[in-house]
Amino acid sequence: MSTNGPTGYGQNENPYDGSNPYGQQNPYGQQPPPGQQAPYDQQAYKQEAPYGQPGYGVPPQQPYGQQPQAGLPHWLGQPGGYGGAPVPGSRQLAPIGERLVARLIDVAVLIVPTLLVFVVLGASLLYYLVAGLLSFGYEAAMLLTQGGQTVGKKVMKLRVVDLGHGGKPAENSLLIRAAVYALPNAVYCIGSLFALVNVLWPLWDKPLQQALHDKSAKTVVVKES
Repeated sequence: MSTNGPTGYGQNENPYDGSNPYGQQNPYGQQPPPGQQAPYDQQAYKQEAPYGQPGYGVPPQQPYGQQPQAGLPHWLGQPGGYGGAPVPGSRQLAPIGERLVARLIDVAVLIVPTLLVFVVLGASLLYYLVAGLLSFGYEAAMLLTQGGQTVGKKVMKLRVVDLGHGGKPAENSLLIRAAVYALPNAVYCIGSLFALVNVLWPLWDKPLQQALHDKSAKTVVVKES
């Protein structure tokens, strides 16, 4: 029988010699002709994106610790990462813990004069009135003469700024802020309750972390860079 004829049905073909019994070329291990696309099995299933960049169909993510700036004025931003500096061209809201420390420092500054008033007047209604006025005078004088800072804010590098433009608030805004913060203390019992709520208000006020005296004066507290 001739061995030059076409391969017949039932004759063995070597499946590993690169030939195909149906006339198709084995694509494995072969390079495509110029201008043609490589077989599917030679293409990567997907292209890996460069490190730190999202791949195709993956939405971009914010850097770690940075949130979208929804609800914040254009001049105000969050830190640019965990422990990082503020986003360029923006200012950073003061951390609530640092605001509390600054307030405690201011209370310590007023301890001596407040105790003197208590010694003279005792625990009377007049004492609460004078103590409230003393606190208001200190707060207003410092904010007006020190560019939105008190002693505590200077120590913690914090500053009161206008919510609208991020600059120095108007004098009447600073007076309103000092009044809402300090004058309720002149009212026995009720004033102390209001002061507690006022100090805690930034804990749940989002995204600006304003106390009630900030809201009344349209101000926010920022961290100095």
